[in-house]
Amino acid sequence: MTIRVLLADDQNLVRASFAMLVSSADDMEVVAEAGTGREAVALARSARADLIVMDIRMPDLDGIEATRLIAADEDLAGVKVLVLTTYETDEHIVEALRAGASGFLVKDIRPAELLDAIRTVAAGESLLSPGPTSRLIARFLRAPNTGAKFAVGGPSGLSERERQVLALVARGLNNPEIAEALGLSPLTAKTHVSRIMGKLGARDRAQLVIVAYESGLVIPGTV
Repeated sequence: MTIRVLLADDQNLVRASFAMLVSSADDMEVVAEAGTGREAVALARSARADLIVMDIRMPDLDGIEATRLIAADEDLAGVKVLVLTTYETDEHIVEALRAGASGFLVKDIRPAELLDAIRTVAAGESLLSPGPTSRLIARFLRAPNTGAKFAVGGPSGLSERERQVLALVARGLNNPEIAEALGLSPLTAKTHVSRIMGKLGARDRAQLVIVAYESGLVIPGTV
């Protein structure tokens, strides 16, 4: 299956470079390019992309608000958003994850890493680098006036096993790693993650990370 990619970045050179790279892969194609957040939202609706590579800082409408509008649109329920940032410590990454992004990338990644990231997110997984993600979320949650809490249920209704799985998701483990850590089969680990997402009303694993931190299930600085 060919992955249909929409590139959203206000820098023409960056978009052109990413477009050349994505087009070089046999399993993906660039279906549209956007220079502003509003263009990204409009093209997401018209180009029917599977995944959007979204820069956070754009004119007219930034990548966070664009992501929020896309995530809230029922007609775009299957569209994944992978946000781009210049720095791993950009506090806006957490806002993007809250808005519905499935992960983030730093712009200076190697070409092969970008292609792998697109495949990972398009397949329904979240792209969360354990070190930068945990440090980022920990710092964000310690800061005053962080705004409204994440709008999904907390983990109080989860079973003990589900709470264990959620904690491991928050530490950046994938399903096979969770299975190994808990002595489960990969399929059972995947089933647990799916059930947790259903119970919490979470869109993807990225949102589960936020829930785990905000609820206190994972304490900042312990990852």
